[in-house]
Amino acid sequence: MPLSYISQSSGLREDRQQNEDIVEPKKRKSSSGSNTCNSKRPKEDSPSSAAGMTDNSLDAQRKTALGPQNNGFNRNSSHIAHTKGGSVKKLVIKNLKEKPTLPANYQQDTWEKLKDAVNAIHTQRSINASLEELYQAVENLCSHKMSAQLYVQLKAVCEDHIRSKANQFLEEYLHREQFLKLMNSCWQVHCGQMTMIRSIFLFLDRTFVLQTSSVTSLWDMGLDLFRMNIVSNPVVQTRTIGGLLHLIERERNGEAVDRQLLKSLLRMLCDLQIYKEAFEVQFLEATDRLYGAEGQRLMQEREVPEYIAHVDKRLNEESERLLHYLDQSTRKPLIFCVEKQLIEQHLHALLQKGLDMMLEQNRVDDLALLYQLLSRVRDGLKELYVAFASYIKKTGRIFVINNDNDPEKDKDMVQQLLDFKDKIDNIIAVCFNKNEKFINVMKESFENFINQRQNKPAEVIAKYVDSKLRAGNKESTEEELERLLDKIMVLFRFIHGKDVFEAFYKKDLAKRLLVGKSASVDAEKSMLSKLKQECGGGFTSKLEGMFKDMELSKDIMLAFKQHVANTKSPDNIELMVNVLTMGYWPTYTPMEVNLPEEMIKYQEIFSKFYHAKHSGRKLQWQPNLGHCVLKAEFDAGRKELQVSLFQALCLLMFNDSNEFSLEEIREATKVEITELVRTMQSLACGKARVLHKSPKGKDVETGDRFIFNNEFRHKLFRIKINQIQMKETQEENLNTTERVFQDRQYQVDAAIVRIMKMRKTLTHNQLIAELFDQLKFPVKSTDLKKRIESLIDRDYMARDKETSNQYHYIA
Repeated sequence: MPLSYISQSSGLREDRQQNEDIVEPKKRKSSSGSNTCNSKRPKEDSPSSAAGMTDNSLDAQRKTALGPQNNGFNRNSSHIAHTKGGSVKKLVIKNLKEKPTLPANYQQDTWEKLKDAVNAIHTQRSINASLEELYQAVENLCSHKMSAQLYVQLKAVCEDHIRSKANQFLEEYLHREQFLKLMNSCWQVHCGQMTMIRSIFLFLDRTFVLQTSSVTSLWDMGLDLFRMNIVSNPVVQTRTIGGLLHLIERERNGEAVDRQLLKSLLRMLCDLQIYKEAFEVQFLEATDRLYGAEGQRLMQEREVPEYIAHVDKRLNEESERLLHYLDQSTRKPLIFCVEKQLIEQHLHALLQKGLDMMLEQNRVDDLALLYQLLSRVRDGLKELYVAFASYIKKTGRIFVINNDNDPEKDKDMVQQLLDFKDKIDNIIAVCFNKNEKFINVMKESFENFINQRQNKPAEVIAKYVDSKLRAGNKESTEEELERLLDKIMVLFRFIHGKDVFEAFYKKDLAKRLLVGKSASVDAEKSMLSKLKQECGGGFTSKLEGMFKDMELSKDIMLAFKQHVANTKSPDNIELMVNVLTMGYWPTYTPMEVNLPEEMIKYQEIFSKFYHAKHSGRKLQWQPNLGHCVLKAEFDAGRKELQVSLFQALCLLMFNDSNEFSLEEIREATKVEITELVRTMQSLACGKARVLHKSPKGKDVETGDRFIFNNEFRHKLFRIKINQIQMKETQEENLNTTERVFQDRQYQVDAAIVRIMKMRKTLTHNQLIAELFDQLKFPVKSTDLKKRIESLIDRDYMARDKETSNQYHYIA
């Protein structure tokens, strides 16, 4: 019946208050184009009308309400609006008087229809009824509180079906793989059937099951039934797990297996929640046995590089299995099992059998793999860096220790150490991932073996630096030389006796500076800067003083040349003098030799010039450090000979005669015999032989005679005949070492006095301990005890009268 809403009517509100029994009908259809409500009611109620309108007025109202101009809302369109009193009455719709009831056998008939559908699904035949009809049937049963009984009936039907399938798995004739395929097929069918059944009984699953905590969902019910009636059977479970383990073992032995079958069955075990207790425990035990036996066998049969490659392959294979079919919960215990049986159990054997060989052969890839594998097990890296340190010490000792005192071996020591250090650094960077612990043990190991031979490494390092900084070294560019000096400084840091290095370095630096043999002033100053940065200004103060002396000497010689130009002096001689501060330079033994008159006169001129500028200073001439350039006439023409002062004195004698004996030269020059023999050997037995020796030979002995070689020829005009840079004699070496020892004694004495002055009273052990902390060079307790006794004798300190083990400082 059409209804019109009148906005300004108070009667509408009154009727709402009077008619409170309005009930909404169950079903109502609305027309979208109008505000019209059509209601179907039983015949006995149809004549009743709250408004009492006639059919004619109703038709007229319908026409007006649906007019195109007002969409059903018009103040003048409703006849009701003009009724008496201006009130609008509401249409009253009442509920059914009686609730509809189900037929008497509805539950039984409906369940039979549902049961038939379930059986059709189980037997894989078509279902007679439509799915919508079945779904509606389930909904009707649930709506009439029959859910619990429906659930029980459905579970019983499913359980009967699953039990009927269990017997096929007890057949003995089935092969392992056939059995697994049958199991997988049964599982896949079961999952499909349960999915279909759940779609029909979805209303039951989403209402009764969700509201009842004591029952499981239909899917979980299917899993429980499958687990209890099939998989939990001891025979079936044993054959299933045994078949799976057998397939995995075959794959580990290199055979191709059906990974999809494995994945499906293992997923089944996970879904049935028996993966861990039924499968994983036995799987890990089988893995442990397999790799335990394999590790023992392969460690005996294979070399370490082959073995660790096999271990890496096994780990990758197990990771693939985890990726393809094993559950991820198995990852940690499985990988741990492989690492334990193949790596951890053979950790010491791996390092003892193969580490030294791989390090010796510089097998970078194998070492990187070994590091990677050992980092996976407990204490693996700790054992590795302990063995690594042992190798460094053992190999380093071979380079450093020289029981035969072979000079050739000592000559190669530094280069071998540099090469070894580069090799170890590369291994740490590339193979050991720049691990800080490996860097530290490398430093400790180098420091350990390089100081097992006292003083010698410091000496040979100083000489090696000399060979690289000396003029004529064309092996490297300035950039390469700088990098080499940096590497040498790394070795220098490991040395305890740095004062020994300083002594030999200073002696060699003096030779380079005085003879002009330094390859590069920049390189010399760079090395000096590195030493200063490493050891402080006190260590390099004397070395810096040597460079200052050379600069000052240049200024002095400029002034001296101007002075000579203004005075009468021999014109055929040019004199160059280097004035050296005695405290900066090495100690040289003074030698008295017979100089030509022209040289003596020139020395006197320079002495007067120098003392005029610096009164009170004493000059001590060192002829053994001098060098000369001589002009010589040969049959082939004029040559210039660059020689030492001793060589010059000997050659100048041949201006008076062509032949002299060794004794005659010794008498005329007053050169010490050892130095003279070395000098004559360089002139008569070297590459540039300006003299002939009779009899011929490499050695110079008493009675030998020397003849001037007029037939001497050389492609160069100026010829250098080396003397100064000859090999260091044993006596010079001992003198340098002795000077170092004396300097150390002074340092020990100063340290003892400094400590006692501060502490006033100390026991012997306390004093020794503090001395070890302060002294920067290796020293023995017995040597310290001797210095303490010396200071007691000189009244710097005294023993306690009652306790002889205690000392007192004497102010």
